[in-house]
Amino acid sequence: MSSPPPNHPPFLSIAADTVPVPVPPSLSTPLPHPPPAPLTEQETRKINSLKSKISTLETQITFTQAQIDEKALKLKNPNAAQTVQEHIKLLHTYNEIRDIGQGLLGMIADNRGVRIKDVYGEFGVGEGD
Repeated sequence: MSSPPPNHPPFLSIAADTVPVPVPPSLSTPLPHPPPAPLTEQETRKINSLKSKISTLETQITFTQAQIDEKALKLKNPNAAQTVQEHIKLLHTYNEIRDIGQGLLGMIADNRGVRIKDVYGEFGVGEGD
């Protein structure tokens, strides 16, 4: 946008298809900021204390990130989603084998005419297995 002629006030335009609005001269120049007041001793101590805490926390973050990186390197598979899928597959296989084993123990119990619980005990299978 080109600057207005010297004897015209600057214009404020919100969008290209809107009518420009003149900006009053009092708003077109920034107000000077007063210099900041000197810090008190208490404020200086507080700032130094906060800087020290920030430094300590940054050190802790660096240390913790190093520990995370070290542990990640030791993982057999750092891809969590893939690890979960592998565990689900292994659990599915385990459940199939367990169901077959329970079926066989049930057949043995039926063949002998005893309770399944008695056959479990004979084979060393607990109730929670």
